[in-house]
Formats: sequence, structure tokens, C-alpha cells
Amino acid sequence: MVGQLKRCVCAGLPPSEMHEKHRSSLAAPLPPHRRGLSLCLCVGVSVCPVVCVSVCLRLCVHVLVILSPQLQQQTQSQCCCLLLVSEDNHQLFCQVRKRINDHLSFQLMFGRFGQVVEKKRSITLQDVTAEERRQLSSMLGSEVSSLLCVPVVSRATGQVVALACAFNKQGGQSVASVPLLTPTWARTRDPLCSVFLLDQVSHELVAKVFDGGVVSDDEEFRIPADQGIAGHVAMTGQILNIKDAYSHPLFYRGVDDSTGFRTRNILCFPIKDENNEVIGVAELVNKTNGPWFNRFDEDLATAFSIYCGISIAHSLLYKKVHEAQFRSHLANEMMMYHMKVSAEEVAQLLVTGLEPVEEIHPLFAEFTYTPRSLPDDNTPMGILSMFEDMGFINAYKIDLHTLARFCLMVKKGYRDPPYHNWTHAFSVSHFCYLLYKNLGLANYLENLGLANYLENIEIFALFVSCMCHDLDHRGTNNSFQVASQSVLAALYSSEGSVMERHHFAQAIAILNTHGCNIFDKFSRKDYQRMLDLMRDIILATDLAHHLRIFPDLQRMADAGYNPRNQTHRSLLLCLLMTSCDLSDQTKGWKTTRKIAELIYKEFFSQGDLEKAMGNRPSEMMDREKAYIPELQISFMEHIAMPIYKLLSELLPGATELYERVATNRVQWTKVSHKFSVRGLPSNNSLDFLDEEYELLQSQGALGDDSHCDDTHCLNGCLDEGDGGRGL
Repeated sequence: MVGQLKRCVCAGLPPSEMHEKHRSSLAAPLPPHRRGLSLCLCVGVSVCPVVCVSVCLRLCVHVLVILSPQLQQQTQSQCCCLLLVSEDNHQLFCQVRKRINDHLSFQLMFGRFGQVVEKKRSITLQDVTAEERRQLSSMLGSEVSSLLCVPVVSRATGQVVALACAFNKQGGQSVASVPLLTPTWARTRDPLCSVFLLDQVSHELVAKVFDGGVVSDDEEFRIPADQGIAGHVAMTGQILNIKDAYSHPLFYRGVDDSTGFRTRNILCFPIKDENNEVIGVAELVNKTNGPWFNRFDEDLATAFSIYCGISIAHSLLYKKVHEAQFRSHLANEMMMYHMKVSAEEVAQLLVTGLEPVEEIHPLFAEFTYTPRSLPDDNTPMGILSMFEDMGFINAYKIDLHTLARFCLMVKKGYRDPPYHNWTHAFSVSHFCYLLYKNLGLANYLENLGLANYLENIEIFALFVSCMCHDLDHRGTNNSFQVASQSVLAALYSSEGSVMERHHFAQAIAILNTHGCNIFDKFSRKDYQRMLDLMRDIILATDLAHHLRIFPDLQRMADAGYNPRNQTHRSLLLCLLMTSCDLSDQTKGWKTTRKIAELIYKEFFSQGDLEKAMGNRPSEMMDREKAYIPELQISFMEHIAMPIYKLLSELLPGATELYERVATNRVQWTKVSHKFSVRGLPSNNSLDFLDEEYELLQSQGALGDDSHCDDTHCLNGCLDEGDGGRGL
């Protein structure tokens, strides 16, 4: 590069123009976001380059050192050196390869060297007086026969930062007529370094690096945060540059006296976080290439402390994340331990084999059947029977013991709020089964072009999602989670659908439990597809999500459903999930009335919690203001009926479901009218539901259905004259 009079720009790695033998002299490659410039300079009118200067555009990084032997080799000189300019004391310091007892230091403005700095011009031996020549010879230990001194100017400040000097050109030629290798900044090396972190709890400084070595946790070195030099910096947050340690009042020399070590100077600076709060202190001892630390060292220390603070903050955050992961893992272990399904439970469930659905109840596969009538202990077998009847066990090669364990784990994963419990999950799953059996969903949800055994993967995902869609429900909605700043809100509020995301996470946790993965025969691609489907389907149970996509559902129904359209299939899955979730509204009046009681018990419990927090609950959550008949009518007219209306347009066999919902809306209208006419309490919690039922029963308005057994007569409703008999 020097011989060709070319310049090069360095953007991270040594430039290709630089000869290989010179690249090894670079201390380290520049980081990608740094840029350096290396260019050739000439003396006087000579076209021969005399020095190649490497300027680092950012002073806060470690600058490169070109060793003096290479400088000697390029200049063919007996001796070369780089004199660094001190900004604070106006002196020159010499960087040497071998350590010497005394520092080579002389005044900056002394003689010709001062002129080089002041005028930024090179000098040769001809410019030096006889006395100055004698002093140079004394300093070098040999006669000076030739000299070249070139200023190194910072492009950032325009100031001379160093002097490159070559002495005694071999062969007797003038040094000014031959090329020189680049002199650069000298690197500050400190033999001792300590790093302390501030312990806010104990108010102590804890040494993580002491005297240049890493301190283990077993050998922690602690000092009070308000004592000594490091303590002073920690308390004030200001850098402290001590040129003479023994004369400083904060320095304790007892350690030096006992060890024989001599502390000459100290540079101590704070390490701060993003809030400008001190989190640690770094202490450098005994500068090696100067009598003390200068302003340039302070600037480097300040810049370094920023990156050090970021690194320490990230390290502490990483530690907290690890601790949180360990706590979460422990909590999951505890949860899974209490949810653990024993081998005896699995064996007991499978002891008699799978029960055909016809033996559970003759009407089990009919829309008129109410799954809430099935005893709780029989529901796991009901799930297994539906898996078998829909063909999933054979199609997906599911191990029966794995499936039984999965079903029992899901059942245990539900808490016991009034409504969002395992009974609700079983009812929702049963309605999905009814849709499959009665509406021919396989004709609407085509296979995805995967292997033959995955042709009904969307229906399979829908059924499993129905089982898991409310796992670990706490009886409170998404708004409450956000308002109460719960742990769930902290985890999921930024993504929305807080509870739904938690339900999906719990489903994944169960699938990851040993012996519960019913998808273990799937390929990696198919497994990911199944989880994606489950996530989308479970998130669709958020009514806010349903209201967002309802216009798209309406447009799909108007244009006609296309089973080969992926968007149409996704929308249909969401609609099916919502219709399953609200399927209690498609049952008879007695069931609908009972469901309303359970729902509002749960709502009112949340309202009580909101009042205790000092918040005003919504009307439907406030037991003192809620008028349940009107709330139910509004819900049916704006949510339930449009859903089943759309479903009947897409799936003609679903028309009877829409008609049942419409009939129940009529019954709520009659209840509201009777209370308005008779002046009975309309908003006194849930008491009126029982009063209403008893009143209508005493008047014979319910007909014989009021005396029916719950198992067989669950679909009774009022006729147009309020005197009809059960359907």
C-alpha cells in the first residue's frame, strides 16, 4: 500500500491491499460498525511516502499498536519510537517494548518537539540544535546521525496526538527519503484491575474481578459501599483519577505494606445502568506507559463503562430469566404432580374396554341429548367412546393407554368455577361430536394433501381443542386479568386473548407430559400442523375474536363456501368452535335456564372481586344491577342467534339448532314480560330464577316437563300459550 501510494478504507477486517506480513501486527479486527482510514503522507516535495497514518475515527475503542520492529524494518532505522502527547500535563511519553525502571518523559513544548506539535510539521536532524542533539544521543545511548520526527494528527479533533520518530538510518541515507510504517495510538495496559458490583440489599461492593482475576462465588470479596476509593465512586457516581495513591486520603496502604506491592496511581470509574444508576465500580491500578492516567484514559474508561454497564445489565437479566425458568419449571412439576394420573386410574378406565356410544345413552348421538346429564365419573369413558366412534384411534394409531392418560389429565386440568369447568368442556366436545355425526363435517373440511391417515386432521384438531379450550380457567375473563395485573396478563396481554393463550399453553404442557402425547406417531411436520390448528381454534373461543371475523364469515356465507379454500376452512373451524362453545343455548329451556344460573354465579363472583379492588364492574357482572332476562335476550339476539344462523346457511342440517336458540329467546322474553307485569324483583342476584321457575311451575306453565327425570326430559320449553307441555 505504501509503495503504491494508495489509500484504503477499513470496515472491520484488514484491507486486501495490506500485505499479509503486515496484517499480523493489527491488535484485533475493527468491529463491523467501526471504520478506519489508512492513507499515505509525504514530506516536503518528495513523492516518496514517509509515513502511513492509521486514524481511528472513534476514540472509545481499543486502538491498534504497530510494533516498533516493523517500523524499524520499513524505515531501515536503528531505532524507532512513538511519543504519545498528554493533553493534561503537556508531556510526551514513549511506548517501549521492554519495561524500564524510569519513565521516559520530557516537556511537550521543549525544543523542536514542541514545534512539531505546535506547527504540525515534520523535522529532521538538520532542524535540531547541537544541545538538543546531545540530549537525544544521551537518551538513546548512542550517537544520533539522522532523525525524522512526524506528527500524527487526529482527524476527529485536528490535534497532534503522537509523534513518530525514526533515528539513525542504516546506510547513511536520510530517513526522509524512504517510506515509514504507520505509527498509531499506544494501548494503555494496566497490570491490576478490579470490578465490583453494588449489592443494593447489603449495601456492599462485591468483587467479581479482583487484581485481574475472576472471583468465584465461594471466595467473594466484599467491602462496604461507602468506604474507600471504590465506595466513594459508587456513592458519587463520578470518575476518580488519582495520580499519587499514597497522598490520597481515601487510599489504604496497609495492603501494600504487607505485600510489598507499590500502588502508584489509580483510575476508578462507575458502571451505570440504563437509568443512570450505579450498579458497579471498576478500578485500574498503575498505568504502565505513563506516570499516571490521563484524560484520554478517562475518556476510554467512560466509554468502556457504558458497554460494561450494558453487559452487566444483560448478564443480571439473563440470571433473572434463568431463575424465573427454574421457578416456573418447579411450579410446573408441582402442578403436574398433583395432576398426575396413576397407572391404576388408567387401568380402571380401560378395564372393561371401550363402551359403545349406544350403551352410554340411546340418544347420545342426537342433538336432543344433554351431555350434562351424564355422571361426572362416566365422562372420561364418554370421551374415549367418541374418539373411537369418530375413527380417530385407528386413523392416528393412538395408544389406548396414552389416550386414557391424556383424557384424565385434561379432566384434572380444569378448576371448579360454576360454569367454566370440566362439565362445560365435556359438553362442548360432545357438541363437536354431534356436528361430525349429524352434519357430515368431512365433506366440508377436506384433507390437506397429507398422508391418508390425516384426511380428517382438522376435525381431529377441533375435537381435541374442544376438550382443552378452557383448561385452568379461573372463573374470570380477559378484562379482569388485565385490570388486576395478574401473572397471566403479564405473560399474554401484549398478544391479546389472555385466557385463551393460557388455555393453549396448558394443553401443550399436558401433551409434553410423559405418556400423554396422543400425537406421538405424527411426523414433525404433521405435529406442527396439529399444534397450529389447535392454537387457532382455541384462540377463536375469545368472543372478541369472533366479532372481528364475523364480517368475513358473513361474506363467506354469501359467496358460498369453498372447501378447497384454506381461508374458508380456517373461518369455518372458528365458527364451529364458537358454536360448540355456546352449544348449551341449543338445548331445551330447562337446561338453558340452569346454564344461565351457573354463568351469572361466575359473573357475579368476578364483579365482587372487582368491587373489592375499587373498580366498577359491568352491569352483567354486578349482582345488584344485572337484569338477567334482558341480558340473556341481548346475548341471544346479538351473539348466539347470528352464529347459528350462519351455521345453518353453511350447513343446512344445522337449521334445527338455530330454531332451538330462537325458541329459548322467546322463553326469556316471556319470563321478562311476566316479571315486568307482576312487579316481581328483576335484579336481585339469581334468586328470581328459582322464583320464576317455581312460579311458572305452580301455575302449570311448565306442563309435565317439570316432573320429568333430568336424564330423559331435558328439553322442555314453554309453548306459545304458556300452558304447553314439554317437547
